[in-house]
This record gives sequence, C-alpha cells and structure tokens, in this order.
Amino acid sequence: AALEQRIKEICQTRVRFGYRRVHVLLRREGWQINQKKTYRIYKELGMQLRNKTPKRRVKAKLRDDRAEAVGPNDVWAMDFVHDQLTTGRKIRVLTVVDTYSRYVPVLDPRFSYRGEDVVQTLERVCRQIGYPKTIRVDQGSEFISRYMDLWAYQRGVTLDFSRPGKPTDNAFIEAFNGRLRAECLNAHWFLSLADAAEKLEAWRRDYNEQRPHGAIGNNVPAALMKSAHAASP
Repeated sequence: AALEQRIKEICQTRVRFGYRRVHVLLRREGWQINQKKTYRIYKELGMQLRNKTPKRRVKAKLRDDRAEAVGPNDVWAMDFVHDQLTTGRKIRVLTVVDTYSRYVPVLDPRFSYRGEDVVQTLERVCRQIGYPKTIRVDQGSEFISRYMDLWAYQRGVTLDFSRPGKPTDNAFIEAFNGRLRAECLNAHWFLSLADAAEKLEAWRRDYNEQRPHGAIGNNVPAALMKSAHAASP
C-alpha cells in the first residue's frame, strides 16, 4: 500500500513521467523493486500517459486514472447537439450534465459557438451553482481552444478529453443527448432561437425538478444538488 501511494504521489507531481522514470526515482529513494513490478503497479493504478491529449493544453487530463464522481460538481460532461429552426437555419445546443446528481445546469442554443462563447456560458452557470472539479469533453475546436484552457486554468478545473473517434469515453453525455433529442428536440418545432431557448429551458426544469431518475433512487437531480449545497459549510 505504501509503494502504491508513493507511485501515485510521484505521478501527480511529475505529470509527464512514464513508469521508467518513476522506477528510477523509486530506486533512488531506496525501494527494492524491479522495473516489471513498477510497471504492473503503475498500470493497475491507471497512471499511463495519454498520447492523444490536445497540444499545449495546460489543464488537459494527462493520465488514464478516471474516477467516478462521488458528489455533485465532481464531474460534469459537456457536448453539443445540433438541430434546426422551422426556417431550416441550423442551431447548436450546448449540453452540460453533472454525472453524479444528473443535474443539468444549462441547455444553451445558439446559431454558432466559439470557445469564448462556451466560457461565457460556463462562467454564468458556475457562479450560480459552483465550479466542477473536472469536465469531460470531446476534442472539438471549441473545447480545445485557448479560451477554454485559460478559463479552466484560472478556475482550477481539469479538462478530461475523450480520445478521437471514441464517443464511449464520454458515454454519459451521449446517452443524455439521445434522451434530450427524443423527449424535446423531436417533440417540438422551433419557430425562432428565442422559442428554442424557451422550450429547452422548460424541458430542463422538468428534467431537474420533476422527472424521476432510476440511477439516483427515483429522486430528482435538483434535490441532490440542493442537499449537497446545504451540507457544505
């Protein structure tokens, strides 16, 4: 247990060290261990470096030790859903879900989205309910932008990027987007951007405050978020 803890500590402080360099440091500290055992423990702890993180991103998650959320605002999942108005004009909806409570802090439709637009929306929402520790996203241009990385750096948020071509890395938001499309997008015509925003907000409120969720004991997401905020000092 002590050895595992020490390997984890080294990986957390030496974020670009692979198992070979970790092994060298362990030997320097006097640990009697061969490289094969170092690699086995290193791999079991999920400390492998990711080779497909976006370049020059300070707040990109570098290792594969993905942990499940243990409370609200631990992990958010974020993505875009595409739809259109009755005129045929395309819209994009930013979707964000708290993976622990299932709470949806925002559904924001716009005609176009840039990195700074994502930051603007996140900052507005986070000031109301708090900042997440981690946000899981794909490698879309809006999410790998310098605006997003700088915001995450300033707010202490880790960006957990999925691997290119691997939507299962962010399966939670993919499942949510399917539910949103079936229950809201495919159930309405959107006459204007304002009309889309109004209908999405009505669905979001129902999803958070009325709709029972089996994964959280048929509770509602808003209740979990409220109880967590009440318990915090």
